[in-house]
Amino acid sequence: MDKETQHSVLLVDGMAVLFRAYYATAYGGSVKRTRTGVPVNAIHGFLRYLGDAVQRFKPSHVACCWDLGSTTFRTADYPAYKGNRPEAPDDLIPQFELIKEVTESFGIPNVGVPGYEADDCIGTLARRFKSEAAVTVMTGDHDMLQLVDERVTVAIMKKGHGNYALYTPEYLMEERQMTPAQIVDLKGLMGDASDNYPGVKGIGEKTAMKLIREYASIDGILDNLSLLPATLRGKIEADLEMLRLSRQLATIHCEAPVAMELADCLWKVDLGRAAAKCEELEFRDRLRWIAG
Repeated sequence: MDKETQHSVLLVDGMAVLFRAYYATAYGGSVKRTRTGVPVNAIHGFLRYLGDAVQRFKPSHVACCWDLGSTTFRTADYPAYKGNRPEAPDDLIPQFELIKEVTESFGIPNVGVPGYEADDCIGTLARRFKSEAAVTVMTGDHDMLQLVDERVTVAIMKKGHGNYALYTPEYLMEERQMTPAQIVDLKGLMGDASDNYPGVKGIGEKTAMKLIREYASIDGILDNLSLLPATLRGKIEADLEMLRLSRQLATIHCEAPVAMELADCLWKVDLGRAAAKCEELEFRDRLRWIAG
């Protein structure tokens, strides 16, 4: 077995998984707590998602990437970026730091860089590791599809545990008739309501996809503006600055200053340490998902 086939790395989009776990387990207003009142429902659900992924993808290496606050180079470029998002639920806030203690107890390094998003850390590590290992990105964020290549699979979490859409270049082309690079240009044109940047006013997903498929990229569209219907051309010309800024905001930065090599995230659980943390949080059934 050669070096490339020996290794596989699972890069976990920590905040995406934690939020998903919180809302999946807080439905109906019931939040799991320890006997001392500490909310742990999101952590409990996170471990189940993580355990499913470890069993499914059987990684030799695992790392978990996190956002470190709301101020990044994107908010410097566009202060309204993600400015429409509500505050996290009160029951979730104490779990932000506690989940990092839990992942650390399982020997999983927590990765985050001030001024960058978890997406950028994941993109950086995926690019760095893919020559040594097959990379799987576990997330619910479709922006990550721009990272897909022959060595990087993006596992989009779907409803239900252990249920993923596995995006390879072939599957992305089959499903959307788009390349990974075109995902960025699509967002540049149509914007992203979740991240609160507008793209070109008046251009929605359907029109944006049609343009990208026909002209391949934003640059290709701009080179052929004279061929577009006058109304559509006018919309793009009126919003050129925002078009370029939106594309910039949508682009995952794959050269973030992340100090980590593949050997740093070897998946090797210290069962005693992990069991102690699960016992502390009263998760008597969670260890089996990771090390069972």
